Amino acid sequence: MNFNKLTIKASEAIQEANNICINQKNPQITTPHLLYAMLEQADGYLPAILKNLKANEEQIKAETIMLIDKLPKTTGNIESSISKELEEILTTSEQQMQKMGDSYITTEHFFLALLKVSSDTKSMLEKLGISYDSTYTTILNMRNGEKIQDNNPEVSLEALSKYGKDITQLAQEGKLDPVIGRDEELRRLMQILSRRTKNNPVLVGEPGVGKTAIIELLAQQIIKDDVPDMLKHKKIIELDIGALMAGSKYRGDFEERMKAILKEVEKSDGNIILFIDEIHMVVGAGKTEGAMDMANMIKPALARGKIKVIGATTLNEYRQYIEKDGALERRFQPILVNEPTKEDAIAILRGIKPVYETHHGIKITDDAVLSAVDLSSRYITDRKLPDKAIDLLDEAAARVKMRVTTMPEEILQLEKQIHTLEIEKQAILKDQENIKNS
Repeated sequence: MNFNKLTIKASEAIQEANNICINQKNPQITTPHLLYAMLEQADGYLPAILKNLKANEEQIKAETIMLIDKLPKTTGNIESSISKELEEILTTSEQQMQKMGDSYITTEHFFLALLKVSSDTKSMLEKLGISYDSTYTTILNMRNGEKIQDNNPEVSLEALSKYGKDITQLAQEGKLDPVIGRDEELRRLMQILSRRTKNNPVLVGEPGVGKTAIIELLAQQIIKDDVPDMLKHKKIIELDIGALMAGSKYRGDFEERMKAILKEVEKSDGNIILFIDEIHMVVGAGKTEGAMDMANMIKPALARGKIKVIGATTLNEYRQYIEKDGALERRFQPILVNEPTKEDAIAILRGIKPVYETHHGIKITDDAVLSAVDLSSRYITDRKLPDKAIDLLDEAAARVKMRVTTMPEEILQLEKQIHTLEIEKQAILKDQENIKNS
């Protein structure tokens, strides 16, 4: 096999398999070492494959460790060599590369080879319901027609799944809290998204007024098909800028990731809408010496209408970062999100009350809702509704639940006093005994 044909991640997997072999004092590098190396790989592609296969990654890890533990061990200086079994895997990986029309061998090809060549590793994976045919089909579907043409493809494959969160999927699974009100802001949001140009809204409002909740409401409306035809069947993906920047220490790393995301969004033909919370962070994000920041990377795509972006930020940060960049500001349409009135906040809390009742396992009265809004408005002046009222309700519910399920504080204090007195009693008795004996 030509080792120059390995991708960066594939080379790292071989090296890590060798390290595992040495640490375990095994004489030969074999298939469980390679599989475990791929499972533990940072930003590796195998976990994404297993997720799409609906396989239990932790169970596979545990079974792989058991296979490694069964391997023979040696003493003294260890100079590991590649086993015949692993040599066959490497040869089969090259065949898989050719079969898929790729130019480089990836960790995908390694995994397919592990499912092709007879071994204890193959038997273990098949026992857990992972077959060659289903894995091959899954990989092709995940690639969406892409071929591997360079030695660092993992950065571009499934970029959105690595650095984004599908809010519409969460809405489909019922994992989002119900959103009450905000009809005016929602209509304005859908109106801007339906425009031919300048169709990138940015929600501007103070922290805690419910900007992200409006995006969640839009996702819920999309799932219900209660949106204009232009927005039906769209996906809203929240971009995690922190994850996008993490580990991008070398020049070009951030740009590669960002280009992969933009390419994936453009290929969706308008079916993906990006949501960037704290969108002011795109100004300067990823900028190093001689590199472009994120804002300059998305401007051309926004100008051509190739991507749609929803942003959220505060008024001060919008003025400080977005308005100062004229080219960026022209691409966005601001939507002012004001703090809801007390009446609106009460309606919002009544809407989400069942979620908190289920979470805490207690009944929340309507008086508690009214008090949460009233008291938070009166005494918590540095924060905004409905966030501060929700926090108050959540905190009160948690305290009540603690009182119900744990021993009252008064009894705990009395028990502590009894324990202290018992220690003092024992000390006095011991002193008296010592006096008698002396």
